[in-house]
Amino acid sequence: MLASSYDDIAGMYHALWADSYLPAALPALQALFFSRMTPRARVLDVCCGSGHVTKELLKRGYRVTGVDSSAGLIEIAKQYLPQAELYVQDVRHLQVAGRYDGALSTFDSLNHILSLEDLHAVFSGVYAALSVGGVFVFDMNLEEAYALDLHQWTVNIRHDAVCLSRGLYDSVTHTAHTELIWFQRTDSQNCWRRRQSIVEERCYEKQDILRALQFAGFRGIEVHAAIDLCPDKEFGNGRYFFSARR
Repeated sequence: MLASSYDDIAGMYHALWADSYLPAALPALQALFFSRMTPRARVLDVCCGSGHVTKELLKRGYRVTGVDSSAGLIEIAKQYLPQAELYVQDVRHLQVAGRYDGALSTFDSLNHILSLEDLHAVFSGVYAALSVGGVFVFDMNLEEAYALDLHQWTVNIRHDAVCLSRGLYDSVTHTAHTELIWFQRTDSQNCWRRRQSIVEERCYEKQDILRALQFAGFRGIEVHAAIDLCPDKEFGNGRYFFSARR
């Protein structure tokens, strides 16, 4: 499997990004996923990253398996979530044992799937991993979210790190590129290490996502604008939550 674009900036991602997601998304996740899970449910965390949402799943008593294509992010998750089963895996070729009561994919992770064919493969793999009646919930950004990227750098400065990021969206190809530069102070205190990565995403039409779910076999499909479910309207701009059952 090819290295993930997150591998070299895994520490930056874990420290700065993902902690902001769960508080903003919690009302939607409560309504669409947590309220539909039974105690001790078996849950598959698809594209779990460094485990910020995985931690919440464990806190709620679920038996959790997490998969992500980034070895760097999985390594971080394993350090503080030893009770979860965590695997480095390409979700386009999902291979898990047994069946799950629910599957969850958060923080627009599925926008990292760059072709409709591959999105079909992900949905088919999740469908096969679920028990009959199992719930699949995920969020994705549509074009209105990426159109907000203004090519401006965002800078985060800490005593031991400087992080820069900016989003670039191409409305012709419907692809977005997030450029990330991370300077981290080394143990010597006098030297800084520079890491850089470009993370690519794609936005899809809502109807394409719905048809891909139907093609995989899902039923009871629902679509909710995050702006209608979550008080944080900035978080909700262009983000949609999808839910379906096997």
